Amino acid sequence: MDNGKIVVGITQGDSNGIGYEVIIKALADPRILEQFTPIVYGSSKLFGFYRKSIPEIDQMDTNAISSASEAHPKRINIVNCLPDSSYAEPGQATAESAKAAITALAAAVKELKEGKIDVLVTGPINKKAMASEGFGFPGHTEYLQEAFGKKDVAMFMVSHRLRLAVVTGHIPLKDVAAQISEEKILSKLRLINESLKQDFTIDQPKIAVLSLNPHSGDGGLLGTEEQEIIIPAIRKATEEGILAFGPFSPDGYFGLSHYENFDATLAMYHDQGLSPFKALSFEDGVNYTAGLPVIRTSPDHGTAFEMAGRDEADPRSMRAAIFTAIDIFRSRRAWEELQQGKMPPFEFEKRERPGKPV
Repeated sequence: MDNGKIVVGITQGDSNGIGYEVIIKALADPRILEQFTPIVYGSSKLFGFYRKSIPEIDQMDTNAISSASEAHPKRINIVNCLPDSSYAEPGQATAESAKAAITALAAAVKELKEGKIDVLVTGPINKKAMASEGFGFPGHTEYLQEAFGKKDVAMFMVSHRLRLAVVTGHIPLKDVAAQISEEKILSKLRLINESLKQDFTIDQPKIAVLSLNPHSGDGGLLGTEEQEIIIPAIRKATEEGILAFGPFSPDGYFGLSHYENFDATLAMYHDQGLSPFKALSFEDGVNYTAGLPVIRTSPDHGTAFEMAGRDEADPRSMRAAIFTAIDIFRSRRAWEELQQGKMPPFEFEKRERPGKPV
């Protein structure tokens, strides 16, 4: 299928969570089909079940297919990759819904590798349930890292207000300090710097680095990681031409809105970065995996079992994930053309930092 529109693959996530609801609501406006071709990986039966639970949506033009290559450009296409016996139990973390999430993800990644879809948007999953079914990865990020054979990737949270990555991801807090190293910080800074250039069209990105300890270690009184690891990593990044600054104490950095002065922020661990990110950008926050040869985004929320099937889920983060993936696809294509000398430099758009006018 080649009609000039970007083909967006969307995985259902856990079929008992809010995945289908936010997908359906995000795709409800028929005008959206003029902008891209959606391919939902899951079950047309489950799609129909959840659509009926949303009274304000009377009808949607869907097309049940077995592969993205059969997609209709003016319909919501559903790749039926689940058994016909699949059924929904909204609000319940079950073995069946976890298996369905794994199956849908594998089917979408296969077609992403084959070039049948242009970008991938993943629905929310229940990590514990999937681990019980042999998934073997802490989350989507690590799964995709292995699937595409990358030594390192970065979980890059993006919104209209800020962009934020983390050095350590889904690990226990007690293990964070031992996992922080110069090389890991440098690796993330390199990935972020390259992503800001090719995926977000920022010519000379400025990256802020947060400290690990309170008050940036207070001169070694509250920890030595800043002096021994973080500052040396920033210096090495600077020597490589990366505009990295810090370390900044997180409380003042976010409390005084210093993030507005930078193109991205690198936090040391998951909650240090994602707590302020979600507080500032929960409605339109997007999780983007930087460093992959393909484009993958997801909404920044989980399965929200407590509201599944109740027509209470907010689709804005899913909608933002879809359009962020499309924007990055276009930016990366323009970057590649620029590197190949196909486009004059003055035609390559330079964007401002998050929170600033574009």
